[in-house]
Amino acid sequence: MIGVGRVDRIAEPWGTRTPYGCGEVWPVRVDTHLADGVRAEDVERWVGTASILHSNGDAMDIAVKDGRMVGVRGRADDRVNHGRLGPKDLFGWQANASSDRLTQPLIRVDGRLVECDWDTAMDRITTRTKELLKEQGPSAIGFYTTGQLFAEEYYTLGVIAHGGIGTNHVDGNTRLCTATAAAALKESFGCDGQPGSYTDIDHADVIALFGHNMAETQSVLWSRVLDRLVGPNPPALVCVDPRLTAVAQAATVHLAPKPGTNVALMNGVLREIIDNGWIDQDYIDKHVVGFGELRARVKEYPPERAADICDVPAQKIREAARVLGGARRLLSTVLQGFYQSHQATAAAVQVNNMHLVRGMLGKPGCGVLQMNGQPTAQNTRECGADGDLPGFRNWANDAHVEELARVWNVESAQIPHYAPPTHAMQMIRYVEDGSIRLLWVSGTNPAVSLPELGRIRSVLSQERLFLVVQDLFLTETAQLADVVLPAATWGEKTGTFTNADRTVHLSEKAVEPPGEARPDLDIFLDYARQLDLRDKDGQPLVKWHDAESAFEAWKECSRGRPCDYTGITYAKLRERGGIQWPCNEDNPEGTERLYAGGTFWSDPEYCESYGRDLITGAPVEPQEYKAMNPSAKAVIKAAAYQPPHEPADEDYPFLLTTGRTLFHFHTRTKTARSPQLQAAAPEVWVECSTRDAAATGLREGDLAEVSTPRGSIRAAVRISGIRDGVLFLPFHYGYWDTPAGHEPDLHGRAANELTLTDWDPASKQPIFKTAAAALHRIEPGHGPSLAPTNTASAPAANDLPRTAGGAEAEAEENRGTAPEGGAR
Repeated sequence: MIGVGRVDRIAEPWGTRTPYGCGEVWPVRVDTHLADGVRAEDVERWVGTASILHSNGDAMDIAVKDGRMVGVRGRADDRVNHGRLGPKDLFGWQANASSDRLTQPLIRVDGRLVECDWDTAMDRITTRTKELLKEQGPSAIGFYTTGQLFAEEYYTLGVIAHGGIGTNHVDGNTRLCTATAAAALKESFGCDGQPGSYTDIDHADVIALFGHNMAETQSVLWSRVLDRLVGPNPPALVCVDPRLTAVAQAATVHLAPKPGTNVALMNGVLREIIDNGWIDQDYIDKHVVGFGELRARVKEYPPERAADICDVPAQKIREAARVLGGARRLLSTVLQGFYQSHQATAAAVQVNNMHLVRGMLGKPGCGVLQMNGQPTAQNTRECGADGDLPGFRNWANDAHVEELARVWNVESAQIPHYAPPTHAMQMIRYVEDGSIRLLWVSGTNPAVSLPELGRIRSVLSQERLFLVVQDLFLTETAQLADVVLPAATWGEKTGTFTNADRTVHLSEKAVEPPGEARPDLDIFLDYARQLDLRDKDGQPLVKWHDAESAFEAWKECSRGRPCDYTGITYAKLRERGGIQWPCNEDNPEGTERLYAGGTFWSDPEYCESYGRDLITGAPVEPQEYKAMNPSAKAVIKAAAYQPPHEPADEDYPFLLTTGRTLFHFHTRTKTARSPQLQAAAPEVWVECSTRDAAATGLREGDLAEVSTPRGSIRAAVRISGIRDGVLFLPFHYGYWDTPAGHEPDLHGRAANELTLTDWDPASKQPIFKTAAAALHRIEPGHGPSLAPTNTASAPAANDLPRTAGGAEAEAEENRGTAPEGGAR
């Protein structure tokens, strides 16, 4: 081994640099963290898996000793991370062994949750299901899942819900996270699936990040960018973000637009690119429809007008366009800053348009990554556990529904396809009005993650709702449930999951789950058995019995579709590590990039979607799509800027945006139980600019009240590099872990007390980033905010110590070769 060292990976979250140049292979660096007192030679087994606390898909091995997890190590030979792990990878595994794991089912008796056995819990659920099916029919049942289960589990849930029960009410919390990624890809290319690959970082001469704080949401991918930046021929970076993130600090051009104005910004950039001739007209003529509409629309957005709308200098827009227009190999990534903002799909589509007019798809260094936020968000979409049918089939194409019915051996009328599957926010409305009467929530915590939480708590607490929650801990949502099912998690079960660049990994069972906790797959299989779901020949509808047989069934469902898994086996994943779909007879080693040579999945008879109007959300009719795009080209869609629905005013003069921090994931169900991660970001904070702090009489660490028309919360002030007029709150903090000595305050910490019930018309993704807000000082602080100082929440004055983890946060870095004794 070459270059072995130990690094505090809270203080240095991206680890040590390993420079490399354009077109070179990213060097190996194997990161390892073991529990205190455990040495590498003490480890009895290394068991293969990948990251579960973000979407990057970092491949790793779990260290096992005496039947328990004792650490993790990156996998040097995997295509995704070349051995590196981020802070959540290195330390998040400790949550599995937390003393407050759910270990037995719970049922509500006389208003209290009490322990029971599995037969009692499942009998309550199936009895209520059968009652509602008899009384009202499938529309009474809804399923709300996650982006953290395995493909085998999502597929089984999709078969049960769509093919067995026949409900259309199936969605995941991916609706809050990356529904816009799927929608934007379908609008432009006729189908979901990321065109680019992580390896495009190795070849790009310009990397553009649109609303994507990669440094904190995919820290290992950011390490890859950082290593390019310190190597020969580094790429130029363009960053669009209202905060001074690590990405913004490294950028060649940083644009910090006013929240809610992304469409105007992109139109201004596209006008400059088109007007200056930085386009590939031959590519446009051969492979694209809709360019004329785009050219006419962006004429309305000269840089001066875009600058006025976005409140950024016109010269900055021109500079960004020059860098983007001059790129020879352009990679763009998009995430929540676009997805959770106003006109989400319209803005994300403009990024696709930029690549289409420049002809930059399907070649090394030329790609788009409409990123995911969760480890298995891609599987939720592929397998039919959210607003899509399995295998990227088109609900509006009768032939696709009939094909799916043949795979499942059911009548096509059994599969609801009179409208798209119900999106999460509409499901909540159906619960609110009493038409959904059983809601099964698996692996997510909507009592903290959905917008306007006062309303959400009221909806989920209705006596007429039968609420089932399947999770690891007694979350804020589980506390409202009628039945709580203890689930096994990553490392305690086997299955596959697919990251944001279509890389499929196998996660093996390393240890036993605690108590009576069961894998989600086993719970769904039990539910199907107890409901006695049958196919049209009277045989069991769900014909598999374990993870591998479920995977084989899913492969068959994916056959011939864009997300074709038929060339992948568990044995192949164990041997090779991550494989990118489509992987089949034509692509036996997987497919690194999509759409090479201008070949798209947009044929009217094959495409996953006919698209929507970007402003109204109205579906495009099949005949209209066929007339527009008969030859399977990519589709350019223009959009006019529309002002946000809740502008700042005299009473609420700020715009509130919410988001993530490097050291936590979602509602901190796992990361708050990791000592290193919790210590790095223990409490909620609110960020404001130096100017705004002075105007409101605030100092670093003061306790402030943040309010919107929906409520208020209190948080310590961090004066950061955020743009003027904007406030930032991390959304992770609920109320279950209120500090010792304090009474739980349902209205005191969660950012989503303040966010509005509104969503993008095309993707139906909630808008978390454009609420009008006020900020008032409550009392002086007793020191600085506890917000991290080495991330986007760094103090503007740079006068506070760097966040550090000390000896407990040290990880070993082996640079140059892989250690011996890996899982393969």
